[in-house]
Amino acid sequence: MTNPLSRHRSATLLAAMLGIVPALGAPAFARTPPPGIGDCAAITSDRERLACYDRVSASVAAAAPDQEPERAAMMAPAASASVASFDKEASTPTSSIDAAWGFAPDSERYTIAFHRPNYLQFARYSSRPNNAPFQTLFATTQDPDVELDSAEARFQISFKARLWTTENRRFGIWAAYTQQSQWQVYNDEVSRPFRENNYMPELMASFRPNVEFGGFHWRLFNFGYTHQSNGRADPISRSWDRLIAEFGIERGNFALLIRPWYRFEEDEGDDDNPDILDYYGHGDVTAIYKWHGHSFSLMGRGNLETDKGAAQFSWTTPPLLGPLRGYVQAFTGYGDSLIDYNWKQNAIGIGVTLNDQL
Repeated sequence: MTNPLSRHRSATLLAAMLGIVPALGAPAFARTPPPGIGDCAAITSDRERLACYDRVSASVAAAAPDQEPERAAMMAPAASASVASFDKEASTPTSSIDAAWGFAPDSERYTIAFHRPNYLQFARYSSRPNNAPFQTLFATTQDPDVELDSAEARFQISFKARLWTTENRRFGIWAAYTQQSQWQVYNDEVSRPFRENNYMPELMASFRPNVEFGGFHWRLFNFGYTHQSNGRADPISRSWDRLIAEFGIERGNFALLIRPWYRFEEDEGDDDNPDILDYYGHGDVTAIYKWHGHSFSLMGRGNLETDKGAAQFSWTTPPLLGPLRGYVQAFTGYGDSLIDYNWKQNAIGIGVTLNDQL
């Protein structure tokens, strides 16, 4: 005969267990975790072990679709950032004109920058030195055979400063200064004089038109006043004043600078070089091409009525030592300097430079 007390105790214990198990083990009963690879390997029956592996494979395949959206969501921002960065880089190609004239919206409002090339030519050879203006100097040596050397040194310093600009940097006012000097440094017979110094201050307004046509981009329009002189007294004084416009066009690594000018007329008695336009013409054109760090430029100017003019080629290498670049310049025609405005010669020089035309 069963003891009623034992039956009651068993019922109470069973009820307690049934009450505790749902509270503590509900998640486990709600979703039994799938077997793992280790669990399957422990099964001795080949058929049951194979069935276990099938269940593991099915559970992994079922979980994969749930994981893919999360993975895609995590990768999407990085992919979007990468595409955006690439699109931005592709849509904003480097412009030499923009860099030279500070047209980038984030460029400094007030800045000092290189203008024309800043170079030192250790040796510059002329096929036909112009001795005529210096006969008075040669007379002081009491040597009838003294004359200019065919080889001399030449250097140029040139910088510009932005005085004012708009918020978007598309329009600005600049002041510039350029000095070019020819030095007879190897001529000890006449105490190594500076043969010629040309001084050129400028004041100009600069604007970025941002017009595209046929694959070319019109990125520069300058208009300003230029004075150039050699700072000497008669009879070897040379000077002129001009209004100059400049148009800058770019396409990839190629740039074209076109400069027409107007010369202010001077009184006949005060004009040191009344026929200078016969040799310099009414403007010049400079083509620039950049290739693998090298820069090549070709300038041409002239007067079609007098058939007189000049051409100048320059080559700037990539940096050789710090900021210094190799520099080669070749010239043919009239006006290698102001004192030589009506003198024709061929010249070639070699040296170093800090910057190129753009």
